Amino acid sequence: MFPTEFEFTLPKGYLDAEGNLHRQGIMRLSTAIDEIAPLRDPRVKANEAYATIIILSRVITRLGALSEVNPAIVENFFSQDLNYLQDFYRQINGLETANSPAVLVNSQ
Repeated sequence: MFPTEFEFTLPKGYLDAEGNLHRQGIMRLSTAIDEIAPLRDPRVKANEAYATIIILSRVITRLGALSEVNPAIVENFFSQDLNYLQDFYRQINGLETANSPAVLVNSQ
């Protein structure tokens, strides 16, 4: 069996409404539906770049103490964290070479 979930640490972290900082998380490998489902979303139809927000909200299974990660949370990530997660996503899903700054840590 191969790993399907990977731990990450955000460079800055997500600040929730109560001021709590969330940096540690887990991202799972994407499936075909993770890439296809956002294409039906009206926010993506209006702005293709929004697909990144939806995809990340689908594949991030844990972020700090948060019980779920939804598009509204991903929308509020700092730019450095969003860039980090995009690189991490491409790396764990084999969509780029291993020279990404994201370091993989197998969580299984």
